[in-house]
Amino acid sequence: MRIITVNCCGIRSAAGKGLFRWLARQNADFICLQETKAHFHQLADHDIHLEGYHSFFNDAERKGYSGVAIYTRHQPDRIVRGFGVPEFDREGRYIEAQLGRLSVISLYMPSGSAGPERQASKFRFMEAFSPHLARLRRRRRDYIICGDWNIAHKNIDLRNWKSNQKNSGFLPEERAWMDHLFGPAGYVDAFREVNPEPDQYTWWSNRGQARAKNVGWRIDYQVVSKSLAGKARAAYIYKEQWFSDHAPLIMDYDI
Repeated sequence: MRIITVNCCGIRSAAGKGLFRWLARQNADFICLQETKAHFHQLADHDIHLEGYHSFFNDAERKGYSGVAIYTRHQPDRIVRGFGVPEFDREGRYIEAQLGRLSVISLYMPSGSAGPERQASKFRFMEAFSPHLARLRRRRRDYIICGDWNIAHKNIDLRNWKSNQKNSGFLPEERAWMDHLFGPAGYVDAFREVNPEPDQYTWWSNRGQARAKNVGWRIDYQVVSKSLAGKARAAYIYKEQWFSDHAPLIMDYDI
């Protein structure tokens, strides 16, 4: 099973840069998109169709903001939009496709980089999402949570970790939350199961030639329930073409 996740930083912009032409060649079972930044009715004149796929969107109420989507070759049994917290469900940050006992989720965690108010929102999200993750764990289902978590977990996950310890995305509280996610909470960083190497980044700033110098952050993840630990077989960050300031993360599983 192949799963691709990518923050497209505007689905219309990414489509114009060839994202969907590339996706059509990848033979993925599931494609998870974040930050679609559009309402579905605005997409009629844009090249976002993938032959042979079902597509499902969860748009933010606010125009041009947030939003997530899932494309899948398999007809889901059920689609869940939101995780039951109105503040964040209005922002279109969560969509879940259920197929048999497998759930694939596209997640877009808030960024706190715009200032204290947005960081406070991010902390509220983390506090609200933890009990949801605990509820998922109690269910007899397999979960793959794909998306932009907006946190680099360890020093190896960003180039300039020393100078970013007081910046959103690498704050001690955020990293401790990830420690809990991949520890007592019972989830697994599937990418690191198959790729322990440094310099594996999925996002680069548009400033200071960060991309050319590979001064990046690994903030896009495929997080799996403990029942799927050891099922990841390959992981690849695609950087040959650029569709947004994030790179697609491709993972293959033996499921």
